[in-house]
Amino acid sequence: MATANADKLEPLGIGFGALLVLVGLATIVGTPWAYKSGGILLMVGQGLGAVAAIAIGAGLAWLARE
Repeated sequence: MATANADKLEPLGIGFGALLVLVGLATIVGTPWAYKSGGILLMVGQGLGAVAAIAIGAGLAWLARE
């Protein structure tokens, strides 16, 4: 009977969370800042954006499981 009250959007939240984590990891591994001449500010911004994507994705997946 527990499945009758289950959240039908839980797999969607977990899937999008995992996708965000993978995008963040791919950004860090791909190091796109190494190929641009934007300077240190661009490098820091892209690194923080990638880490933020990982954190948001992990948080979304965790929240969807709760």
